[in-house]
Amino acid sequence: MNEQDAKKILTKELKFSKSDISHLETFKNMLLEYNVKYNLISKNTEKLIWARHILDSAQLIRYIDFTAKGNLVDFGSGAGFPGFILAIFNKNPEFHVKLYEKSPVKREFLSKIKNKINIEIEILENVYEKEISANIIVSRAFKKLDQIIKISREIIKKPHKIIILKGKNAQAEINNVSLASNYSYKLENSITDIDSKIIIISAR
Repeated sequence: MNEQDAKKILTKELKFSKSDISHLETFKNMLLEYNVKYNLISKNTEKLIWARHILDSAQLIRYIDFTAKGNLVDFGSGAGFPGFILAIFNKNPEFHVKLYEKSPVKREFLSKIKNKINIEIEILENVYEKEISANIIVSRAFKKLDQIIKISREIIKKPHKIIILKGKNAQAEINNVSLASNYSYKLENSITDIDSKIIIISAR
């Protein structure tokens, strides 16, 4: 999938505005600039950034209600995927996006691009806080599923949803996790990779 195809899906299917696309362009340019020195994303994926990273993250909006009041947290946000992309789409001042990233270099990048495009987002370091207030957890390249479930169970007390971008082994990873009776899941197909899946877990 090329850049134009990815942008067409972003605007036509996912309803990103012209302003959102402009912010994504700024984000992309700054990411590539940083990547020369800091290797925030694989060099092999730089030419595929619109589909491989931006659209891959953006597709999660299909499973999120941005009109509701609540908190979305991104575990291991890295260079901002998927959380920063979702924050660009978000227009609800009562829907808050928080990015958790342990790398100081990546947090610096996220802070600079946040200020450059003037977006409301919170950047945090320690995902193992005493308690996290979240309605939705998203994750793309954080930890294995069982570790995310552990954080969900021990730190996030209220009912919430977990949305995780995974590769072709998503079902096998789910099968290896012992889900408590208050957890249920479903798998959705990725629109960027025929073999990839999106795991959606509901914690009641």
